[in-house]
Amino acid sequence: MTAKEIIRDLFEEEALVIGGLLVVHEVDDDFVWRLIRSLDAIRLKSLSRLETAEPDLGVDPHPAIEEFLRRLRG
Repeated sequence: MTAKEIIRDLFEEEALVIGGLLVVHEVDDDFVWRLIRSLDAIRLKSLSRLETAEPDLGVDPHPAIEEFLRRLRG
């Protein structure tokens, strides 16, 4: 299972928990929309960070590799 799949599964489980709570508790509709929009923003931010994260291999890359990667990302 990839990190993206784990993040998606996590947010799916959160949505199901929230949905279950909403069935038994009366909550303002505006509150629910704001909560879900906030969770979605967190989800997107997490996935974005995952895309830009560099793998930590425990070793420093060669300076030539670092320079090349900086140019690619620049």
